Amino acid sequence: MVGTKPPTEKTNYFLGDPLAIGSVVVPNRVVLAPMSGITDAPFRRLAERLGAGLVVSEMTACAGLARGEREASVRSEGAGIGIHVVQLAGCEPQWMAEGARIAEAQGADIIDINMGCPSKQVTNGAAGSALMRDLDHSLSLIDATVCAVRAPVTLKMRLGWDTSTINAPVLAQRAEAAGIKLITVHGRTRCQFFDGRADWRAVKQSVSIPVAVNGDIQTCADAVQALVDSGADAVMIGRAAQGRPWLPGQIARYFATGARVGTPSLAEQFNLIDALYGEMLNHHGLTIGRRHARKHLGWALNAAAITAEAPAEQLKHHRNRVLTAEEPKHARQMLVEAFDDFGRRAAA
Repeated sequence: MVGTKPPTEKTNYFLGDPLAIGSVVVPNRVVLAPMSGITDAPFRRLAERLGAGLVVSEMTACAGLARGEREASVRSEGAGIGIHVVQLAGCEPQWMAEGARIAEAQGADIIDINMGCPSKQVTNGAAGSALMRDLDHSLSLIDATVCAVRAPVTLKMRLGWDTSTINAPVLAQRAEAAGIKLITVHGRTRCQFFDGRADWRAVKQSVSIPVAVNGDIQTCADAVQALVDSGADAVMIGRAAQGRPWLPGQIARYFATGARVGTPSLAEQFNLIDALYGEMLNHHGLTIGRRHARKHLGWALNAAAITAEAPAEQLKHHRNRVLTAEEPKHARQMLVEAFDDFGRRAAA
């Protein structure tokens, strides 16, 4: 299992090789994971600009996209993104097909199918990782999506519903036969949620298409170890990129050069979160944008505090001030003061 032995240092792991997903060529093998309420278009644009090879949209309800619902349209937007990937969730073939057709017509280069989300809200609706309990039904969704579009279709899954039903290798084989071009596996079951350690070793040897691995990858060493352990072709970075949008790009540069890139300076970190805050307000509008941005502000403060080696009390003080500020101009001023304070701490 990943994490049971020291990381295997292997520089130039891929020598910067691109990754082909059907007809789409991805510049490197590090992917930003789809995360609901997090990987909106502004955050994806930022992560891609900082070096992520591929960035995936928030999970988008296929039926909502087909009905023209605003939330689904905002989630699937890809303006300014080089390779636009829309992840769709659903449990009915006709809606998956229609959602895929609309996403492609709106510019999606790749359609990703969600069979990995563990949240009760999604699984109670027979979507996400609940689909791994009925592989025949899952294949009907895959078939409908693949047949609906010319764009490559990919699949994100978990190992299975629980430890007694580890069926990811079987689903991967059937998905490949149905035309799926890449499989991402989060190395936990649905019932594990995010507990325990990720283990993806059962999937890659079952298929010939590219496989990406997801879960517990927080550093360059973790990424190399994940590839060594799994034999996979790419890594997907999720929660570790929260507050660290530069992380996927750092790992991609390490794969290409073997050089470890340091954490951005506090000044650089401030510029990134300040620009992201403004983009999110413009993208979502003031009311929704403030709510969506608040979590990013908190994560950015966490990252800055780690960089400055600031004590917990100092971080708590600034989080309370920034995250309770209602007006954007006040939040930005508090953010400036927080980073200035962290900077003084780092220089002391």
